[in-house]
Amino acid sequence: MTTCIRSIGTGLLAGGFAAALAAAPALAQSSVEKFYKGKKIIMLIGSTPGGGYDTYSRLISRHMGRFIPGKPTFINQNKNGAGSIIAINYAVNRMPNDGTVIIGAQRNAAMVQILGKRGPKFVAKDLHWLGSLATEAGVCVVTKRSGIRHFSDLFTKHVLMAGFGPNDSELQPAMFNNTLGTRFKIIAGYPGSPLAHLAVQRGEADGMCQSWSSFKALAGKYYTDGHMLPVVQMGLRKSPELTKMGVPTVFEFIEKQRMPKGFTVDEVKTMYEMVFAAKDMGRPFALAPKVPKERVAALRKAFNDMVKDKEFLADAKKQNREVDVVTGVEIQNTINRLSKAPKALLAKLEDVQRYKGVKQKAVIKYVKHTGKVSATKRGGRRIEFMHNGKKMKVRVSGRKTAITVGGKKAKRKAIKIGMTCTFNYPGNNTQAKNIDCKS
Repeated sequence: MTTCIRSIGTGLLAGGFAAALAAAPALAQSSVEKFYKGKKIIMLIGSTPGGGYDTYSRLISRHMGRFIPGKPTFINQNKNGAGSIIAINYAVNRMPNDGTVIIGAQRNAAMVQILGKRGPKFVAKDLHWLGSLATEAGVCVVTKRSGIRHFSDLFTKHVLMAGFGPNDSELQPAMFNNTLGTRFKIIAGYPGSPLAHLAVQRGEADGMCQSWSSFKALAGKYYTDGHMLPVVQMGLRKSPELTKMGVPTVFEFIEKQRMPKGFTVDEVKTMYEMVFAAKDMGRPFALAPKVPKERVAALRKAFNDMVKDKEFLADAKKQNREVDVVTGVEIQNTINRLSKAPKALLAKLEDVQRYKGVKQKAVIKYVKHTGKVSATKRGGRRIEFMHNGKKMKVRVSGRKTAITVGGKKAKRKAIKIGMTCTFNYPGNNTQAKNIDCKS
């Protein structure tokens, strides 16, 4: 290269050009470090507190700042609704597009936009994808009391599934019904997966579809004690754990079932492959489209460095969360490929993901438990207390939880260990609606 440049100019030009090339990364690094020093990055979480997306997002918030030039701090903000569509819309159109906002999105949000559904005010391929902490095996699980023992039972029997948005919980049962002839029914309107699990345990619903890792984390002993059975796995790749248990994939049923009018077996397979491609993105994180490219590169590098860090991995293990990394470039390529799918096939896919029955509406039941506070964590965001000899946990929102201490309005930090409080909430480890404490 030096010889070539000298032939059209002087050695000084060549040397200056080479020096400029060498200096460019350093200048970019310096620019990024200067920008982020003293800054706060908002982790905008497009789901409710307590679920898998929330847990993974907060895991990143605790560690990623150490790997970003300038070492910014992180703050978390939940903005639930419409399967993360509300959060992405807000980040893209209402918040700074400067790299100080990271979106913790649900995996199906990109497909909602690609399918042309109403709601998204963003273009999925224009987002800058940072990466994902997991490739997710999806699963549908039912209670033993439902009488369902195998996926094939669902071609003749009804089961009521808890739905919590345009995600696996509602889209997958609808797609199974419309392509394979299952008889899932949906009770919709749960604000998040923790309340859906509570509904199942209370007998309001008999199953749900979601990621396998989140199901295990949220169901806990209710699953390990034998109350629930996984009946089908959803993904391009088989889950070794589910396969060992004998749980079939949906692809094992496609050729056995009569296809609905107007569909071929190959078309139905392709549609499932498109949907399951999103599961390879598992737990995706993104930046708004106008973020400067040098900050995008720095944040992608920080993400990739973080996921190899021992402290980060130990924290993930402590949270009972698997880490199976997908890079931002890999997600970007997947989104670009899906965006080029034929419109006719996308129209069919949109139709089969639409539930054709009448969705029942979820009724959120609240209970009041009184007990003495035994622990407060994360500035009062998590509180533990004893009720009837059992340790209970409650999540406290700075905006959505009304708090009084000694009859006066208070903030969550005012709740102290030893106080006797009454918690109005759906149940253990869910977000409180009201908290009333004696001073």
